[in-house]
Amino acid sequence: VDGRPATRWTAAELALRRAVLPQSAALAFPFPVEDVVRMGRAPWAGTAREEEDDTVVAAAMAATEVTGFATRPFSALSGGERARVALARALAQSAPLLLLDEPTAALDLRHQELVLRICRERAAAGDAVVVVLHDLGLAAAYADRVVVLHGGRVAVDGPPAEVFTGALLGEVYRQPVEVFPHPRTGVPLVVPKRLA
Repeated sequence: VDGRPATRWTAAELALRRAVLPQSAALAFPFPVEDVVRMGRAPWAGTAREEEDDTVVAAAMAATEVTGFATRPFSALSGGERARVALARALAQSAPLLLLDEPTAALDLRHQELVLRICRERAAAGDAVVVVLHDLGLAAAYADRVVVLHGGRVAVDGPPAEVFTGALLGEVYRQPVEVFPHPRTGVPLVVPKRLA
């Protein structure tokens, strides 16, 4: 991270440089949504950027479409709403490296697209964005580079159009697949081959 092993940063220094979104978000107390998002600003407490807190929190909530339930307790939200609030918290952290684990897993189609569009916007603004996805169609549509793991090791990495081949994916997933170019965009579409 910033040219140094992650273990060489203190937790506080690392929090200024990278935000992590785990696969599932849970809180022990029923904090209101806005307070949960505001937790992302904790690394900036006592710095000159602390005065940005209200603006950054409001922008993160608007981007993830959670402003409408800012006062609701986090514990009362659906799985998809929790996922979007957790993403808003990570965005509010304003770190130049985003590490997101399955950020679209609990989301409907509209919000999957919203989340990955936010990721593309952050990347276009110069941030590094690493997203773990099992949905290969979403990965192909949004990623500049994909890394396919097999047996806990990197099997291949590169642009989706080069990496997503039927032979490779069939071997990795132990399921025959077909890969077609999208008729409008050319992005690879991965479809399991029906055996019967």
